[in-house]
Amino acid sequence: MNIKVTSRHFKAHDALNEYAMQAVEGLAHYYDGITRADVVLVFEKVRKSTKIAELSVKVYKEVLTGIGKSTEFEKAVDAAVDKVRVQLTKYKEKMHKKDREKVRTMRAKE
Repeated sequence: MNIKVTSRHFKAHDALNEYAMQAVEGLAHYYDGITRADVVLVFEKVRKSTKIAELSVKVYKEVLTGIGKSTEFEKAVDAAVDKVRVQLTKYKEKMHKKDREKVRTMRAKE
């Protein structure tokens, strides 16, 4: 899996980059077909110093996205990862359901 962490409007520390990378690597536990993941960390002073984490994950034919907002970057990253995790499990179930239907039709023909 190829992971890219980008920060907007500030310079992210190495610890924050490492935290985001480890959180995204944890998604491989739910689905191993992830090819690329992009994490964008945004700092907005205008809205009470809101921290935003945008996560986009590229799987076979789709791009799954999740956005987390919080007062801390770690919480925002966790929220975005949780949203993408739910989407990954639904995507995986959908793919397995299609495969099961193909197997059933092949068995029915025999």
